Amino acid sequence: MRTYDNPVIPGFHPDPSVCRVGEDYYLVCSSFEYFPGVPLCHSRDLVHWRQLGNVLHRPLPEDTPASGGVYAPTIRHHDGLFHVITTDVGGRGTLLVTAERPEGPWSDPVWVDVPGIDPDLAWDENGDCWCAVAGVAVARIDTRSGKVLEGPLPTWSGTGLRDPEAPHLYRIGEWWYLLVAEGGTALGHGVSTARARSPRGPWEPAPGNPLLSHRGTSEPVQSTGHADLVQAADGSWWAVLLGTRPRGWFPEFHVLGRETFLAPVEWADGWPRMGRVREREVAPAAWHPVEPPPARDDFTAPALAPHWISPRDRPAGSWSLTERPGWLTLTATGDSLDRAGHTFVGRRQQHPDCRAAALLDPGAGRAGLSVRIDEAHHYDLEVSGGVASVVARIGPLRQRIAEHAVPSGPLTLVVETRTDRVPPPAAFGPGEQAPPGVRGAGPDAVILAVETSAGVVRLAELDGRYLSTQVAGGFTGRVVGMYVTEGRAAFDWFEYLPSADARHLDAPDPPF
Repeated sequence: MRTYDNPVIPGFHPDPSVCRVGEDYYLVCSSFEYFPGVPLCHSRDLVHWRQLGNVLHRPLPEDTPASGGVYAPTIRHHDGLFHVITTDVGGRGTLLVTAERPEGPWSDPVWVDVPGIDPDLAWDENGDCWCAVAGVAVARIDTRSGKVLEGPLPTWSGTGLRDPEAPHLYRIGEWWYLLVAEGGTALGHGVSTARARSPRGPWEPAPGNPLLSHRGTSEPVQSTGHADLVQAADGSWWAVLLGTRPRGWFPEFHVLGRETFLAPVEWADGWPRMGRVREREVAPAAWHPVEPPPARDDFTAPALAPHWISPRDRPAGSWSLTERPGWLTLTATGDSLDRAGHTFVGRRQQHPDCRAAALLDPGAGRAGLSVRIDEAHHYDLEVSGGVASVVARIGPLRQRIAEHAVPSGPLTLVVETRTDRVPPPAAFGPGEQAPPGVRGAGPDAVILAVETSAGVVRLAELDGRYLSTQVAGGFTGRVVGMYVTEGRAAFDWFEYLPSADARHLDAPDPPF
């Protein structure tokens, strides 16, 4: 009996939606303010996923706020075309794109005249397309023009809990099923369902609602919801959904954002049923491991890999793989990571314990590695003028934590996150004892260091709670990557490893 580990797509991959075409599965997630938008992943067994690309390559305006932008896509396959519908919040609204192949090219967007977020698509036996949105309402639409042909019609909106959202319509047998999330996307999150003979209703709620919720439990996976159903090639049913993995002392903190989990679904008396979402679960019958992306990117490919993302935009003049072959050259477009418009190329942090490193040639620029939630919450390890320094931005506060002289020329920058080290409050330096009653409550420690020919220098160890959703707010998770805020700098390689596969930085025992 095979088992798999949840989450199946770790790190900031929220609001998953899935469809099956033959024996292949395709999944999309929210991307919010990051560019390119809507990551698209492929699997042959629902467990092993690899990102094929991104659906949207249109930059977002510079004034797009953190956790604004592109929300909750749905992917479906109909009449030989892949359809992805999503919402540009704060922009023009709901958009629909299509492609013959999941790798693209994707069409120009059709703007759909249905207000709301979390749009869904389903086709009836007449070939008419129905779009459901959070709230919950449904409308019959023309997918070619985006015009509403009927509705929007108010429909079943859950059991009465707050924020009914993430509706998905399915025609299964003689019934239409409506799956919704409710209770808010935090600890109260859950999934409920209803059924009807027509997408117009009337709707009959399931007697066992909620279908799924971890609210009020001590399960290690929390905030479970925003589910989408799929039937596997062997006839079994599964759900992809989001969840979080909080850590630390009360009230606990999650730093990776909302991640994609997989759970089995059974049917009884005409209703879907789900149990708790577990960190280890019995796997589907099919088992097709895919080759994971390499841990190190040497920047020798003709284009950046699809997992590299940037806030809002990545202007052509801000990066190059050809200016210095085998290096990623970044050119500053803004002078601070504290404001939108800067040059940053990063990837999602996907493991609670991990190590990210890069070989930087700073030249005459100011550049480095940053671990970020948004412009107001980030830890930076930067090099400029022969000095490596650590800068912490936490809400309205910005402080230079440490400095160390480094030799000119390339050097390795390292960021490591450790859940086995609960750091002291920032007011106490290494080796100092905290006063009685002061508790280190963070979910992890963020360690920042440089490696030169003279050895490893640990510049700072910072409390990870300040780069968490509970502190920063919003819907995203940590992203770690390379940046430049003055002049130009080049990176020879970037490496990301779970800590189980990486050598730890030498570190003294915590002071308490």
